[in-house]
Amino acid sequence: MKKIIISISFLIAMMLTGTSCSDYLNIVPEGTPSMDNAFSNRINSLKFLYTCYSYLPSFDNGGSVGFLAGDEHWLMPKGTGFIDQRISINAWEIGRGAQNSNSPYMNYWDGGNGGTNLWIAIRDCNIFLENINKPRDLQDYEREKWISEVKFLKAYYHFYLFQLYGPIPIIDQNVSIDASVDAVRLYREPVDKVVSYISNLLDESLEHLPLQITNEGEEMGRITQPIAKAVKAQLLLLAASPLFNGNSDYADVKDNQGRTLFAADYDENKWKLAADAALDAIKTAEEATHSIYYFKDAIKISDATRKLLDIGEAVTEKWNKEIIWGSTRNVTGLETQSMGKLSNGNNYNARSVLGPTLTVAEEFYSANGVPISEDKGEFWSTNYPYRYEYRTIEDEGNNKYYLELGQQTAVLHLNREPRFYASLAFDRGTWYGAGYKNDEQASLGKYRFRRKEVSGQKTSEDHSYTGYLNKKVCSYRCNLTNDSWTPYRYAFPIIRLADLYLMYAEALNETMSSPNNEVYQYIDAIRARAGLKGVKEAWQNYSKYPNKPNTREGMREIIHMERLNELAGEGKRFWDLRRWKVELPSEIRGWNVKGETVETFYRVSILFQRSKYTYKDYLWPIETDAIQKNPNLVQNPGW
Repeated sequence: MKKIIISISFLIAMMLTGTSCSDYLNIVPEGTPSMDNAFSNRINSLKFLYTCYSYLPSFDNGGSVGFLAGDEHWLMPKGTGFIDQRISINAWEIGRGAQNSNSPYMNYWDGGNGGTNLWIAIRDCNIFLENINKPRDLQDYEREKWISEVKFLKAYYHFYLFQLYGPIPIIDQNVSIDASVDAVRLYREPVDKVVSYISNLLDESLEHLPLQITNEGEEMGRITQPIAKAVKAQLLLLAASPLFNGNSDYADVKDNQGRTLFAADYDENKWKLAADAALDAIKTAEEATHSIYYFKDAIKISDATRKLLDIGEAVTEKWNKEIIWGSTRNVTGLETQSMGKLSNGNNYNARSVLGPTLTVAEEFYSANGVPISEDKGEFWSTNYPYRYEYRTIEDEGNNKYYLELGQQTAVLHLNREPRFYASLAFDRGTWYGAGYKNDEQASLGKYRFRRKEVSGQKTSEDHSYTGYLNKKVCSYRCNLTNDSWTPYRYAFPIIRLADLYLMYAEALNETMSSPNNEVYQYIDAIRARAGLKGVKEAWQNYSKYPNKPNTREGMREIIHMERLNELAGEGKRFWDLRRWKVELPSEIRGWNVKGETVETFYRVSILFQRSKYTYKDYLWPIETDAIQKNPNLVQNPGW
């Protein structure tokens, strides 16, 4: 009988606890009871390939890490039927400050509490690579392509673990069942070695990956060269960022061999490597015809509304040219959690619970394209101290397309950039989309978020707890009328070209004493799609700090804000704040959604108070039980 290959984590558990391995090893495609049968022909091998894909973490669900583990979204208190039964709250427990080492939430190391054991994923990738030479009815070109895909997946699973835990073991080959205890008790490798391994494996994967998908009916979502290069850019940007580049908080972390796991010294060359990787990814993506998205449908709407669709449909138009890597999973759950109700009709399945926080709402720019706190224009220089107060909405500017005229809303909701109106549903804001025939004021859907109103709290489980909803992930093509709501299924973007542009600008800015025209070029391309002037022009004309774009430090701040605003609502904020070592606020704020009147609704409320964010919160703990079984696995600092 051939050796059976099993995962590192299971070997440890089996040898120390005597657990049987029979059930665990039954992770092969349906209908393939043995490893030989799993690779007996092309069809069974293809099933195993899909098994390797199946471990990809969720990017497109409101309960996933990116959406709930930070401060981007907040939910109503636990205990309602929808929150407890229909939306996973494991990631939200991390956002609430409840992460722990006894039974970690979103445990991707050992599996559990919302996480999948990614060492199993890596094991199955290795099994595939070791056996894919067996099927004789598989053409060489297809075999080579599949090998490249699985090398990418193997690299990506290492990368995802690295994002969460920092130093990790490198599992280039599986450990056999007859391995010694010492061989099983692997060590976490230093950060720089992990990064080098993943980067090299991504480079290997490129050899037989296609530039773009040609069989769209069967292969959309499969790995391409632009995807592999974009992930390499993500990897090297993370390695260059403050979390792993010169982080003194982790300088003393060593394993029991005395090896330092985190390089304490700052290395500017890491930014150069990240910039080169991002530019290479951009060039390859553009060669594959990826481009910044603009809404092209021939419908009669105002320029103001078309601008909102330029922004929102970059996310929700199925397989549009900006999407480099899209998820093939069903995204309708995310829309269900995010869509606000606009009538008292039979559309209760729009559940309206995924609420962006007040912090997110405040970070979007003014209509002049600069932070509202530093806008020197007449409106914000006068009204910034009174942004939480309310005012009647006048028919001026683009208000008739973005807000309900004659009603009262927060000053904070006035005179903002288009990304604010494309990304957030808010009290007395508007909706244009399927079910609403045009964007005339009388025909637009109207959000009314106060208690007992159509979009507000009417039951214990059907409303935003912050006073906002994630409008951006709700396609205008979904069918919302007075009588019904039907979500629109699209390919949620895991990586889109705008993200790559922002990666490149960020890394390039860090390689020079002051930004050059290329830094501005890539940021301004994103701002232009959002309807904003270029960075230098906007700051010169509208900011209290006109020289901010002229320095590396100032431009760094601007680029960070551009990422937060451009990618708002897409689950990116959590990862960016971690790698920048930005402490999450202790207070989660929103409006008083229990208020029935304008006076009571527009009161800033502290929705949750969590413990202070510290150095330990940037990396997740390995479960205590795993550390006890393998003393070579040093725990992350603070846990």
